[in-house]
Amino acid sequence: MMRLALIGDPVEHSASPTLHRGFLDEAGIDGEYVAIRVARGDGARAIRHLRADGFTGCNVTYPLKEEAFEVSETRSDEARRAQAVNTIFFGREILGTTTDGAGARTAIETLLDEPVALKRVGVLGYGATARAILAALQENDAYAFVWGRDAERVSQTCRRFEAKPWPDSNPPEIVVSTLPPEASLSAELIAQLRSADMVMDANYGDRSQLAHRLNREVIAGDAMLEAQARASFDFWLAHLDRVAGG
Repeated sequence: MMRLALIGDPVEHSASPTLHRGFLDEAGIDGEYVAIRVARGDGARAIRHLRADGFTGCNVTYPLKEEAFEVSETRSDEARRAQAVNTIFFGREILGTTTDGAGARTAIETLLDEPVALKRVGVLGYGATARAILAALQENDAYAFVWGRDAERVSQTCRRFEAKPWPDSNPPEIVVSTLPPEASLSAELIAQLRSADMVMDANYGDRSQLAHRLNREVIAGDAMLEAQARASFDFWLAHLDRVAGG
């Protein structure tokens, strides 16, 4: 039996359980996927408890992705670059990766019907999800820009991912927001986002408020979530196959 979980805070709104139960049915696998609210600071304890309780793996959402990175005993290249983990497999070790970058890139490329290479893509924020997206953009030769309120963190993030600070003029045509729904946006930024060719919000459902705030079409995070969820599920299956194969 494949036992999977989502941990984070909040998790009540998450579509991950429905998605992953669908993946289990599609693959003909007997399994379960449960959402467990875990507060900031309790991530490592919760992950170790899931492992001891016989879970196959787990997804990790806000605000625990950095805690999941720290507790992971082996980390993928993607996780090391983002310094964050959103997917864990419990094998001989706690193996952590992040699929957030792949999810965002896949969603953008599906909507554009072409690669992100050489596209000008702006990322709002510099947290765990933003870093994973910036790593994927760098890996796929996109021109990336970073917006945030802390100038030093923006500068550090730009150096790390060969990105540039948000420009005063000629803003990027494609924008991905990783900001929380309540984040404050300047009038200048709102005007720039209204003129972008495409804006995607990593939030979805009731938490996706950006379209209302900008008074324009915004792609909610459902497509990004589904793509990263599929990547997480494939990650678990691949490692289960390796375990089964010795």
